[in-house]
Amino acid sequence: MAQSAFSLTRPNSGQFWMYSLLGALYSVGMGYLVSRMGPLGAGVAILLPIGLVIMIVLMMEPRFGLFLYLHLSFIVGLTRFFPVEFPVGLLIDGVLALTLVSTLVNGSRMEWRGMRSPAFALVTIWFVYTLIELLNPEAPYRPAWFFHVRPFSMHWFFAACIVLVTPITRNDIRIMVNSWLGWSFLAALWAFKQQYIGLTTNETIWLNSGNNAVTHLLFGQLRSFSFYSDAAQFGGEMAGVTVVAVIRVFEEKKLLHKLFFLALALVYFWGYAVSGTRSALFVMLAGFPFYLLLKRDFLKLAIGVVMAVPLVLLLLYTSVGSSNYQVQRMRSALTPMNDPSFILRLQNQQKLKGYLSHYPFGAGIGTSTDMGARFSPWHWAAQTPPDSWYVELWIETGQVGLTLYILMILGLVGLGVWRVWQLKDPWLIKIMYAFLAEFVGMAVMAYSNPVLGQFPTDTIIFISTMLIVTCYRWDIRPVNQPSDVTLQKLPTLQL
Repeated sequence: MAQSAFSLTRPNSGQFWMYSLLGALYSVGMGYLVSRMGPLGAGVAILLPIGLVIMIVLMMEPRFGLFLYLHLSFIVGLTRFFPVEFPVGLLIDGVLALTLVSTLVNGSRMEWRGMRSPAFALVTIWFVYTLIELLNPEAPYRPAWFFHVRPFSMHWFFAACIVLVTPITRNDIRIMVNSWLGWSFLAALWAFKQQYIGLTTNETIWLNSGNNAVTHLLFGQLRSFSFYSDAAQFGGEMAGVTVVAVIRVFEEKKLLHKLFFLALALVYFWGYAVSGTRSALFVMLAGFPFYLLLKRDFLKLAIGVVMAVPLVLLLLYTSVGSSNYQVQRMRSALTPMNDPSFILRLQNQQKLKGYLSHYPFGAGIGTSTDMGARFSPWHWAAQTPPDSWYVELWIETGQVGLTLYILMILGLVGLGVWRVWQLKDPWLIKIMYAFLAEFVGMAVMAYSNPVLGQFPTDTIIFISTMLIVTCYRWDIRPVNQPSDVTLQKLPTLQL
């Protein structure tokens, strides 16, 4: 009887001795590492084999890289609890790069025709522009370009390349959506713990560092931030998933499913409330009406307006609920001209307008916000806080760059609407409605906060926009309605 090529029971097996030698060398090496580095070395010893397995699986299956990218985007905020600083952001860069390499390695089973999508052209034009910005003569410190080009365009371009050609299945989309909602649910629960029980030691340390206490403790009231980068990012994401859950309430057919998503919507909405993020209200004010426009259900849109107007008037012209901090924050979002911080933002924008009138291509990517303060604090671009994603783009890429970016956003929304309106499958329609409405809501909120450039919101946007514009790939038509391909194969009547 033939023997297998490799058997651990055969002492003379060459492979047995090879693996034994590798195992012994690994044990000695890791023992030395632990003796030199202590607990950190032990962590490396544990994580290194796991990392090798993940890398092998990722190179074999690009879809795994997308899932890993999604989950790591939520884990970024958890580094606040790590005993040592861990560069998860750079790890995400590596995962995206390896996933892109994996698509090339597995090129024979990739759907390369996906590159013909107009959405890919839009993202590519924006990406190329940001590459050219590396040559911007106004940039005071060129290496800072790398840090901001990642959320500006590089991650979006990589994600577009991967999503458009990888043979993603309907089940993959279901897993992505459930993962997003699941992480968001955990984030809301942790925010409730912060609000009603208290902060951990590491969270208190973070709150007392920099200006975090100034922005997260207002009038003695904590703005919960959960395990996200800050309260604004957390509030925006909670508002986004509230829109998604409410859409599912409307779209689901079974009562049990409706009740489940209604419960989720209430949890997410209160997560938004305890964040104290006023601008996140506009995610819902923009996202849900856009969903009704997508459905072309003008009756429900009219009913929604009739129901919303009294609530808005109640917040604007009465003091009902003012004793509740969360309600008062919502009320102040509707009266921005009474808010000193909003007036200061307008004044900063006027100041920037004077500077940027001479710089149509901006001051260079990486010159504002955190990277500007770190690498070129003397430069005018680093001395005025943008307080807005679009203002940040305006500072760093100029009027030309901001125009290209907004045109890309509008193009993706328009292309997404066109594609979604052609869908026939009810399950896919409700998923794409939710993706598109959340994207529009986040794009509106980005006027006040840099949410489109922060984890995990940017990851959700980068993946979901490419799924929306190619949603026809997963459309399943009713049995009694032939597809376009079937119609093309029908014999023609010879006259």
